[in-house]
Amino acid sequence: MDREQSNPPALPDASVEEAQFFEDLEARHRRIWPAGLPTAPVYPHGEVALGDYLRAWARRRPAHPALIYYGTEVGYAELDDLSERCAALLASHGIGAGDRVAVMIGNCPQFHVVFYGILKLGAVYVPVNPLFKEEELRYELNDSGATAIVVLDQLAGMLMAVKSQTRIRTVFTTSQGEMLPAQPTVPLPPGLDAPPRRIDGATDLMPAIRATAPIALPPVDLDALAALNYTGGTTGMPKGCMHTQRDMVYTAAASYALTGGVDAARMAEGSDDVMLNFLPMFWIAGENLGLIYPIFSGATVVVLARWDPVAVMAAIDRYRVNRTFVVVDNAVELMNHPELPRYDLRSLRHTRAASFIRKITPDIRRRWFELTGSVLAEGAWGMTETHTSDTFTTGMQDDDMDLRGRPVFVGLPVPGTRIKICDFETGALLPIGAEGEIVVSTPSLFKGYWGRPDVDAEVFRDGWFRTGDIGAYDEDGYLHFLGRRKEMLKVRGMSVFPSELEVLLSRHPAVLGSAVVGRPDPEKGQMPVAFIRLRPEHAATVDADTLHAWCREQMAVYKVPEIRIVDELPLTATGKVRKLELQAQLEAEQGQQ
Repeated sequence: MDREQSNPPALPDASVEEAQFFEDLEARHRRIWPAGLPTAPVYPHGEVALGDYLRAWARRRPAHPALIYYGTEVGYAELDDLSERCAALLASHGIGAGDRVAVMIGNCPQFHVVFYGILKLGAVYVPVNPLFKEEELRYELNDSGATAIVVLDQLAGMLMAVKSQTRIRTVFTTSQGEMLPAQPTVPLPPGLDAPPRRIDGATDLMPAIRATAPIALPPVDLDALAALNYTGGTTGMPKGCMHTQRDMVYTAAASYALTGGVDAARMAEGSDDVMLNFLPMFWIAGENLGLIYPIFSGATVVVLARWDPVAVMAAIDRYRVNRTFVVVDNAVELMNHPELPRYDLRSLRHTRAASFIRKITPDIRRRWFELTGSVLAEGAWGMTETHTSDTFTTGMQDDDMDLRGRPVFVGLPVPGTRIKICDFETGALLPIGAEGEIVVSTPSLFKGYWGRPDVDAEVFRDGWFRTGDIGAYDEDGYLHFLGRRKEMLKVRGMSVFPSELEVLLSRHPAVLGSAVVGRPDPEKGQMPVAFIRLRPEHAATVDADTLHAWCREQMAVYKVPEIRIVDELPLTATGKVRKLELQAQLEAEQGQQ
């Protein structure tokens, strides 16, 4: 048959509809794409492993500070060397490619050393929340199958208490203050300089790293499992999102240049940016902002152990920080702080904010601009499953255009990422303007939930990820995040999943059943409320205070719910709790206040 006369097979109607939808959407995006921003991911050293980016910057700018920690400066050559030695140390303990290594430490330089050491070895990084209690820690270690852990010395006692019930055989400890300078340049939070603790049965991390010689390491497979980033869900306990290094590098390449002020042609020479990160780096947003973006770009990151308004202002002033990420409440706290006149924050050129509890308003933006000379802009929409940063908002703030539409304005998909809006029930593609489920296809999409093929079957559809979030495109083509259909709550910006709390509550011997819903809270954003039915034999001896105290021992502090003991839980005909009824009860109480 003559090739020129042959016709391609007709696409199914759904495919034709989707192709037409994206042709129209991309035309809209071309009309509103901010001038000067790249339309494709930018890789300064190619699509290679993150460890190779660190090695490249160590060769090109060895003395340039990779990170600054209260005055301690770690240059690129030093960080590269320490991470190489860390990889060798892990290998000497029998850890190799594919082995899971848990990391349960707070923000400090050792986090960078360990993160890059694990990745260079081809092992799997498993971040663990340092706020966890024993039951939460035991669960994640067993679910991930981690055989080694790096843990803060102050948390090692809890780790040792559960170690025999896990597969952990190698324990490294470190102090969050171990790499502090003799004379800090930024105010320290209380307790950060506490003397290190020596733990029986554990290896002191940094002396061991320095005493270990680097070894030849094999090339890393970009598509091999590199991280298990745990997230909750609507059913059961937290699940590990399987991410690769290709996911991480794409996230950086697609997002960093779009934050504004980056000359893509000069990226291979290394960035002159000074970033500030106080977000917890076990959290995937902190992983991106504190661990990945700065090293990918060859920038400097000023790392703080935690949020502290005076330390943040002092760090911005002293190190002329030009990029940071805050929660809107953080920005308001800085603007209202009595010590603000002591510090100069006008080095800030790019500040992104997350609207968890408080939202950006024209007044907040105006005050921030008067203080810094820069525009406070919404950060991005994303999820742990997509490695976050799936959209960007750079250059979309003229005349507060982004604040006048439906909340929350999250801008445009980053290059290479596609987002569509679908009907929650049927999966049918919805037109521009319609509200529905945000469905994503992106090169950084996770490869599934660790050990959860049944859940994978529910959330993946023809290579697209069903997020459970509600969104809509406006007529110009900007994406708006309208809320979460899932039950997930946001408490002080941290994700709390009712199903997880219900699983934990079920382990109390007095609890017959529970249902957790959320109520608005002016300080926390949302407050989890647990409606609990007690076993009859415990009804006279267990009260709300008893259960609340137990929860404080079993759960991270931000997860601890308000307790309501009830005689019965409202059930459907099939035996499921009618949570809408409980939610309505809380709303009625709120309306009476």
